[in-house]
Amino acid sequence: MKKRIVFTGGGSAGHVTVNLALIPHFLESGWEVAYMGSTNGIEKELVVGLAGVQYVGISTGKLRRYFDWKNVTDPLRVAKGIGEAFLFLRRWKPDVIFSKGGFVSVPVVLGAWMNRLPVVIHESDLTPGLANRLSVPFASKVCVTFPETVQHLPQAKGVHVGAVIRAELLKGSREHGISSCGFTPKKPVLLVMGGSLGARRINEVIRSQLSALLESYQVVHICGKGQCDDSIQRAGYRQYEYVKEELPDLLAMADMVVSRAGSNAIFEYLALRKPMLLIPLSKTASRGDQIVNARSFEKRGFCEVLLEEELTESTFLAALKKLEENRFQLMNRMKEDSHTDSLVKVIALLEQTAG
Repeated sequence: MKKRIVFTGGGSAGHVTVNLALIPHFLESGWEVAYMGSTNGIEKELVVGLAGVQYVGISTGKLRRYFDWKNVTDPLRVAKGIGEAFLFLRRWKPDVIFSKGGFVSVPVVLGAWMNRLPVVIHESDLTPGLANRLSVPFASKVCVTFPETVQHLPQAKGVHVGAVIRAELLKGSREHGISSCGFTPKKPVLLVMGGSLGARRINEVIRSQLSALLESYQVVHICGKGQCDDSIQRAGYRQYEYVKEELPDLLAMADMVVSRAGSNAIFEYLALRKPMLLIPLSKTASRGDQIVNARSFEKRGFCEVLLEEELTESTFLAALKKLEENRFQLMNRMKEDSHTDSLVKVIALLEQTAG
């Protein structure tokens, strides 16, 4: 009888990318694979269509730290999702569940616990997010990216594995990227990534300073869903809402990256030795995890940081100039970083947990 594994995680692409890195191994090893996510979230967009993966949509509710009338109704959706997860898991009987976090993962973890099924959680950020904090008591093990994160977890549950990097990102072609964007190999490329949900303020600054940027760079601008501006058509400028298959080639051709500071993304830039200007989500829009991630990388000499509260057209251009001046120094420090095969570690832990 084939072994079975359920993946869960969603709400943003960062809660899906590690799962996408792991899924091919289990498919190739003959496991049956299911993915539990929301009925209309980005995780569904990224997973549906993957050959051999059964997608199971469940009801979810967002876990908010602020007042919203949906805080009254969303617990009912979460309860419904727990019931849906419980019934599917009882029927399908997977050997192990792997949770990447995000609000959709909580009902799945609770449904697994109710079925006495083992759960392995992955936490990318230095400090665990709310969904993972709620899920940790019901998990067998928690894989972490930063070694410091272990101290925030119950004794014996935390396992430092490092950053899980998607193998396909290491196989990008600079030539293909330049060709697909209609760029020239003779001018540097600046890649701007606001995350899968976009970054409105970063988009505004890029567009307002586009003429100045195009004097020195070719610009690839990943704007976020629904945030492209089709009225802007400039030579040396290419914009996307979101990219999947094209991402390895776009990263391969990028000379520098401007980005949010989600953990998965910045470790991918580190693995590819891409000098980065990080503009983390502010504390008013998040729990501050991206600021902690960015400061950790800054301390290790991997990036420049510009806080969103300080983001203006002039501070952005000044920070970009500083990044340009320090790019080779940053690249040398990134080369000194020891790379461990985190993917192998997580796979081994999952196989061991499944028994």
